[in-house]
Amino acid sequence: MFTDLTELMTMNAHASLAERLPDSPAELDLAAETNRAEMTLPTPGALRHALPLDPLLVERLQAQRRAVHDILQGHDDRLLVVVGPCSIHDPVAAMEYAQRLAELTPRVSDRLLPVMRVYVEKPRTTVGWKGLAYDPDLDGGGDMARGLQLSRQLMRDIASLGLPVATELLQPMLAPYLDDLLAWVAIGARTTESQLHRELASGLDAAVGFKNATSGDVKVALDAMRAAAHPHQHFALAADGRPVMRETAGNP
Repeated sequence: MFTDLTELMTMNAHASLAERLPDSPAELDLAAETNRAEMTLPTPGALRHALPLDPLLVERLQAQRRAVHDILQGHDDRLLVVVGPCSIHDPVAAMEYAQRLAELTPRVSDRLLPVMRVYVEKPRTTVGWKGLAYDPDLDGGGDMARGLQLSRQLMRDIASLGLPVATELLQPMLAPYLDDLLAWVAIGARTTESQLHRELASGLDAAVGFKNATSGDVKVALDAMRAAAHPHQHFALAADGRPVMRETAGNP
């Protein structure tokens, strides 16, 4: 006999859900809509395992994040300069740019902290090429598995040169594939008002910059900063691909 109304409601909900769910993956496939196709992608953990970070690089990345943080907090009077191509379409050309920037950095490091833009996603007002992570061959083929691999490989190679890496996180599900390599993150004009992106930012180790809205409204960015500085509980993707509830402490 149930003495706890909450327990009874929970059991009933679970039973009702079990009755509605198909019994097998085949039934799930049949129940799915027919106007879409799916391709299996590596989990974030699998990609991190395939392209791991050695201990020295981990220490370097932590130092880069601290350096960015110190500048933003006023503890370092250097100027933070996020510089580089609008987006990455050619990893070879991007590495050539990175090597030249890495050679320049020691000559200006007393005044500037250069951070390289490695933007592998492109927000679109309507349609168009979505970036290296989505379509690495620029042919509409949409090889996201290869795009993720190239994106992580490129960021790791650039970070290994001693350059801090910046990117815009547009699709929250991409974050766990790349966020351990980032020193600075942008949230763009189209997503600054998004609660999902504010929650994402609240749990990142890297500093996050919010852009003003597409209308030019700066208050939206200020609101986003306040929201991201607070703790959150939100849906997220674990390293093994499971959906989880994530609790964040807030990003100061």
